[in-house]
Amino acid sequence: MQSSPTIAVTVGEPAGVGPEICLHLMDPVRQVQLPARIVVLGDLPLLAERASALHLPGTLRNWNPSLPLLPGSLDVLHLPLAAKACPGRLDPANARHVLALLDRALAGCQSGEFAAMVTGPVHKGVINDAGMPFTGHTEYLAERTGTRRVVMMLAGGGLRVALVTTHLPLKDVPAAVTQAAVEETLRILHSEMGRKYGISRPRILVAGLNPHAGEGGYLGREEIDVIIPVLERLRAEGMTLLGPLPADTMFSPPVLARGDCVLAMYHDQGLTALKYASFGHGINVTLGLPIIRTSVDHGTALELAGTGQADPGSLFAAIEQAIGMAERANRES
Repeated sequence: MQSSPTIAVTVGEPAGVGPEICLHLMDPVRQVQLPARIVVLGDLPLLAERASALHLPGTLRNWNPSLPLLPGSLDVLHLPLAAKACPGRLDPANARHVLALLDRALAGCQSGEFAAMVTGPVHKGVINDAGMPFTGHTEYLAERTGTRRVVMMLAGGGLRVALVTTHLPLKDVPAAVTQAAVEETLRILHSEMGRKYGISRPRILVAGLNPHAGEGGYLGREEIDVIIPVLERLRAEGMTLLGPLPADTMFSPPVLARGDCVLAMYHDQGLTALKYASFGHGINVTLGLPIIRTSVDHGTALELAGTGQADPGSLFAAIEQAIGMAERANRES
């Protein structure tokens, strides 16, 4: 285990299910399935309180990289809450704590202390209510690392779906689907499929924006004016790109069999199908960052917080993929 990567896991919103799904990392049976050292970033008293309330066995201890691994224990890098967190009750006072978890995990990845970061669910609304503009992990980490463009991709259920636009009102999507945006996204997706998944020549299925991929211009011209010119340009460079494809049939098995990943133009176009296929066990990956970041594919589930009913499957899937990416990066360095 000495050569195994160290993975930082942030608990996310303290009033949500993030803390309790992280507590499942104490399970010694699950631990043997994760060839890495895991450190959870969060408030130690909160985790202890939630573990006691849910009768979850195990030992919580302060993170110290020099300590040997202890089966049935969970290493916690303690970052204190500003206010007591109650399951299911959002409190803007803790918004800065949530962002501090991300900042500390990111700093550790940048310094080499951590090989990757895995993020628990956050609540965008309460962070904004606290006076801090926040549209999501993807955008926040891009800004913090000075990365001009990153790509949000979800994986699960046998699918990998990347997005040209992410958290935008639907009315703003057409203007954001520009030739530059489509081309930059495709270049990042093509490169990262090699770096993170070992697929050096990926086959990418590209969705159209409009119904029936525009129906030859009768249902919109974005395919003709924006998407097709980019695809032709990148095909000439050697990329394997299929499309633009009608989104309503793109997720059928015969079409999916022709590609290694999908590029959708906007959030719900791509993620509705993926979450139907994998909800609870899918993951979110940010492509294009100078670090490795994966995440759960679900939200804070405030209604489940404190009940013990939250499924940690997505968290374990996110950690497993982060470990695989970290090991691949280490082999190639």
